[in-house]
Amino acid sequence: MTSVDFASIRQDFPVLHQVVNDEPLVYLDNAATTQKPKQVLEVLADYYQKDNANVHRGVHTLSERATARYEAARQTVADFIHAKTAREVIFTRGTTTSLNWVAQFAQDLLQPGDEVVLSIMEHHSNIIPWQEACRKTGAQLRYVYLKDGQLDVAGLKELLNHKTKFVSLAHVSNVLGSVAPVKEIAELVHQVGAYLVVDGAQSTPHMAINVQDLDVDFFAFSGHKMLGPTGIGVLYGKEELLQKMNPVEFGGEMIEFVSKQTASWKDLPWKFEAGTPNIAGAIGLAAAIDYLTDLGMDAIEAHMVELMNYIFPKLQAIPSLSIVGSHDVAKRTGLIAFNLDGLHPHDVATALDYEGVAVRAGHHCAQPLLAHLQLPSTVRASFYIYNSKADCDKLVEAILKTKEYFHGTL
Repeated sequence: MTSVDFASIRQDFPVLHQVVNDEPLVYLDNAATTQKPKQVLEVLADYYQKDNANVHRGVHTLSERATARYEAARQTVADFIHAKTAREVIFTRGTTTSLNWVAQFAQDLLQPGDEVVLSIMEHHSNIIPWQEACRKTGAQLRYVYLKDGQLDVAGLKELLNHKTKFVSLAHVSNVLGSVAPVKEIAELVHQVGAYLVVDGAQSTPHMAINVQDLDVDFFAFSGHKMLGPTGIGVLYGKEELLQKMNPVEFGGEMIEFVSKQTASWKDLPWKFEAGTPNIAGAIGLAAAIDYLTDLGMDAIEAHMVELMNYIFPKLQAIPSLSIVGSHDVAKRTGLIAFNLDGLHPHDVATALDYEGVAVRAGHHCAQPLLAHLQLPSTVRASFYIYNSKADCDKLVEAILKTKEYFHGTL
């Protein structure tokens, strides 16, 4: 594994070099969205300044250059997640759109009495589309719960049966930071003839993803959580499944032929990409992937482990601070949700912001999980490649100041 000076790469992120509330910014809201390095920003500007044109439709030079860059971005994504072919990579608006498309595909297959299995810790984007699919088809939605802050794999195995048609799970929980053993789960799911859908929004930025090795049927993630622009995401699907899947949106770009009464679709992947796509977003995502690849996903994962091993015991040592989820750091990724006794998470987050520390507070679009944990909301600090041990120290210092402000001298 190549040694990476993570302290130096902070210089690549212009937004981090600012003062918030008279304090240097410490950005710890990366699970919501990451900041963008100048290398991505420059690529976006370069596209708009030199190659801005619609793709696939023109024979003029700018259109051909834009098309080449857009399709090269698709290949970059395919290589990054180890898809068999770029035909298996569909550009979407983000993870939410990708999961909605799969759930709508499920509506063509589900029958009354069929079952869809989710975990209790899913993001709303991986719950509501399935609620709708089951409501419209008469299928039943079932949930697997937790064991020691992790997905209860044994409980999942008990749920799976011949009625199970789809299992849709987060690779990494956006509240608990827990990592699901996707490869093991895929084997269990396929044994009953069901399809496995994985929400990779929180895993793809932090670890190497090999969709073939994991043997997932569908895999979704977003560009903005991995240094890329907002409004661009990816749906990976096994080619044979994407061939069976109907387009969700219709219009220009995705058609082969249109008559007055009928139409036919282009081949993969273009049959799913109606209208003018987010060309700049795809090119920016490719630039973000290049940036991450240059660092090395193994090095990124090791950096996150180092930060978690540093910050976790410091938070555990703060009186009246309770960490949500497993206390086994080896089973977590780079985020920690916590609460301070007697303080509302929004008050804590506001107080931390006064110290220049940006965190998230709320239910994190995971209300069923928080209801299960009997928590109305939490504070969430989430880390990424440009964060440091100094950022961890600043978080602890800000929490202690918050406690002192609300509760008096410690």
